[in-house]
Amino acid sequence: MIETHPFGTINPFVTKGSDLTVASKTMRTPANGAGRVRRQLIRLLFSFILAVPLLAAGTAAHADLKLCNTTTSRVGVAIGYKDKEGWATEGWWNVAAHTCETLLKGVLIARYYYLHAVDYDRGGEWAGSVSMCTDDKAFTIRDTKNCVKRGYKQTGFFEVDTGEERDWTIRLTDPGAEDDGQ
Repeated sequence: MIETHPFGTINPFVTKGSDLTVASKTMRTPANGAGRVRRQLIRLLFSFILAVPLLAAGTAAHADLKLCNTTTSRVGVAIGYKDKEGWATEGWWNVAAHTCETLLKGVLIARYYYLHAVDYDRGGEWAGSVSMCTDDKAFTIRDTKNCVKRGYKQTGFFEVDTGEERDWTIRLTDPGAEDDGQ
């Protein structure tokens, strides 16, 4: 007696777990079908175990200093920082309203970064009391002393304390808007 089963045709005279050849096509009985499922689950688990370190490595690559402009205006952004060569300022990043931009790629090398931003559409700026050098056009300037004597502008930057974090996002908000602190 041969019956139809979801796993294929089963002959009751074949022992459970053995191969059954019918019309030159090998079919598995339910016991071997379960074995196939078990092997697929093991392969899936093994693939997951191999993928986890790759995912973790991929996440580390996204350690950057970013700026999100949550305002309704376009802004120009300059940053200041200290690296192994000393102080540097860079600018200008033009950041559209409601977008984010990566200012520095890679793991943060300093605890403190300094920022100056200009609202292109409504006027005004985000500034602070730390003086650093800027220029009207795109720039990278080494050192923060004697800006005017060297032909640059002396500009007020505000301090951003990233603590011991390896990446950080700065959010610029409209005046009076809630600031979430990072």
